[in-house]
Amino acid sequence: MLHVRVISPTAVTEGLTRHLTDDEAVTHLMVLDGAAKIPPGDVIEFDVVREGASRVLDDLRGLGLDRDGAIVVERIDTALSASADRAARRVPGLGVDAVVWHEIEHQTGEEATLSASYLAFMIVAMIIAAVGVLLDQPILIVGSMVVGPEFGPLAALCVGLAQRKLRMVRRSVLALGVGFPAGMAATVLAVWLLTAADLVDKSMLLDDRPLTDFIWRPDALSWVIGFLGGVAGILSLTSAKAGTLVGVLISVTTIPAAANAAVALAYGVRAEVFGSTLQLVINVAAIVLGGVLTLTVQRAAWGRPRRSAGQGRKR
Repeated sequence: MLHVRVISPTAVTEGLTRHLTDDEAVTHLMVLDGAAKIPPGDVIEFDVVREGASRVLDDLRGLGLDRDGAIVVERIDTALSASADRAARRVPGLGVDAVVWHEIEHQTGEEATLSASYLAFMIVAMIIAAVGVLLDQPILIVGSMVVGPEFGPLAALCVGLAQRKLRMVRRSVLALGVGFPAGMAATVLAVWLLTAADLVDKSMLLDDRPLTDFIWRPDALSWVIGFLGGVAGILSLTSAKAGTLVGVLISVTTIPAAANAAVALAYGVRAEVFGSTLQLVINVAAIVLGGVLTLTVQRAAWGRPRRSAGQGRKR
């Protein structure tokens, strides 16, 4: 269930209240006349079951409330209410499976921002993976996968392609296109410094690494795992089971592959540069394909509410 707080111009409030009262997905409706000061207007608060949330939010945006007032959405973890239970029963489907498109677009849009913290996490994750590669330590590889922030832009890219939002696609491509090269460049420098400090050397890369050599030796299973990771990642974001995202992060080898390519580049081992780069490309392509197909199926299953007349404007 979601809690929605709306600032509504006084002229719109009566009609909006009547509309929300008649909506079977809405409950706990409250109206506070003249309570809002910036922007001025009435405050309307209500809860809506996830199954009907996209339709309700589209209606609010169709009235221009995101422009002339405000729409704030929060998740509700627990609701002890017979009225909420009745609303959930009236609306078809299960809340845990429902897709709230506005929530997903906003969440992934934020994750696609090319920020200083994003670049810092990318660099730290790749250096951790680089050490894991040289030491042949899977635990460090897993740690780098969890630290790596790359799934955010990948998920945003999937959403942008599925929803045909070119601005989100451009932001995601920019974050990925800058983040991976920046992380790899920093990793090359880190390997040189560690080598100069006599902490690592080229022989560690050339030695047998049975626990981590899969990173630079892609095969058909690399595509399968990447595809399934994309499916699971999008499902974890669109459903109420976001806790599964950590499992997704440690199932794909984007960060380790980029780190291995950087280590191999630092030591001039061309075969591993090529293999690791191919592994990275395969994983990224498979994740995006899996994510886009998942969103497409979800869109067909849940639908995207038809835009109201007032929502046809460009944003």
